[in-house]
Amino acid sequence: MKKAFKALAVAFTASIMLTSCYTYTSVVGKGAQGNQKTTKWNHYVIYGLAPVGVSDSKEMAGGAQDYTVTTKQSFVNGLISAITFGIYTPTVTTVTK
Repeated sequence: MKKAFKALAVAFTASIMLTSCYTYTSVVGKGAQGNQKTTKWNHYVIYGLAPVGVSDSKEMAGGAQDYTVTTKQSFVNGLISAITFGIYTPTVTTVTK
């Protein structure tokens, strides 16, 4: 019994420590030429399967031809997702011009 509990504790600890935040970056044109940033949250439900409100990176760029788009799940986003048991799963999109 004690050995099974220890194995379960190790598995639980590993699953908590091996989770991570993800980042996805796209470069449009020559990429960001300056450091002007626009940030918006994206809203998903059911572990990110169903989008409720997703930002438009082209609109966020404001007509710029060269920009960089970064979409990530930050620690705060992951914490919110964990608290809601994955029912609400937000991400953040940042456009740098």
